[in-house]
Amino acid sequence: MIDLLALTLAGEEPASPCGENAKLRWQWLGEGLFEICPLHGYQRAVVISAGIHGNETAPIELLNQCVGEILAGTRPLAVRLLVVLGNPPAMRAGKRYLTSDMNRMFGGRYAQFEPSGETARAQQLEQAISAFFAGESAARFHFDLHTAIRESCLPRFGLLPFQQCPYSAEMLALLDAAALDAVVIHQAPGGTFSHFSSEQMQAASCTLELGKARPFGSNDLQQFADIHQALRAFISAAPLPPRTQRPMRVFRVAQSLIKRSEAFKLYLSNDTANFTELVQGTLLCEQPGEVYRVQHDTEWILFPNPAVALGLRAGMMLIEVPRNTLF
Repeated sequence: MIDLLALTLAGEEPASPCGENAKLRWQWLGEGLFEICPLHGYQRAVVISAGIHGNETAPIELLNQCVGEILAGTRPLAVRLLVVLGNPPAMRAGKRYLTSDMNRMFGGRYAQFEPSGETARAQQLEQAISAFFAGESAARFHFDLHTAIRESCLPRFGLLPFQQCPYSAEMLALLDAAALDAVVIHQAPGGTFSHFSSEQMQAASCTLELGKARPFGSNDLQQFADIHQALRAFISAAPLPPRTQRPMRVFRVAQSLIKRSEAFKLYLSNDTANFTELVQGTLLCEQPGEVYRVQHDTEWILFPNPAVALGLRAGMMLIEVPRNTLF
């Protein structure tokens, strides 16, 4: 039996690069790249990625479980599936990244970074999913699984890439079933893996933030049971589990806080949680020639991080919007 995670962490390959049984065939496409296809047809082509940040281990472990179940025959496969473990060197080192944040590099943006293993890997991943979706007539999906660096008032949330057409009803049904607390709509193109697959591959794509980053073996995977159950149902074409929580909240990005100077100051404590509410008029950040105060009655802060490099986002300000904004 192939253990995708063990092979990837060891830097090894399976004894055979491909295989087949009565129901499916699989192919090792390179380090951390594994395709599985049912032999009797499918209506969805699905990419599930994890480990774009190497220290976000729980989604990697969940994805490895899914692959093991499929190969063992205990989980039926009804989709063509590409599994991506994004940044194996960072996974082995237990670090978010080794040189630069890969999730800023997609859509060709790796060319704007100093060449490194991560710029080469971002280019390789673009090529891998481009090849996977090339000529594909089935419905296209991409779920990029992450965990957050900091605590969050809304622990499980999705980030929807900027697009000018309505978001996929099938994808939103999965997010509901996965018990997400919220989704956030981007208002501009970005360098994330999910934005690349949405913009370039016309996939229904979402970045999923599913709790807090912890080392391999230190995760309570029961905390991720809802997303695991929803993804299992989705790839098996089984009914999605019903949602029992309060309705999923919807936010959109009102302002990105870009760090343009080393004198940039963010007036929040280092332990400020994602989705902390801030009231109108609150002084949030300043740098030479620029001051930002909360403009709406209430705004929520997401990913505050004043330590980012110049030119990068030090946080996003959100406003809450009706769910029909998604359609």
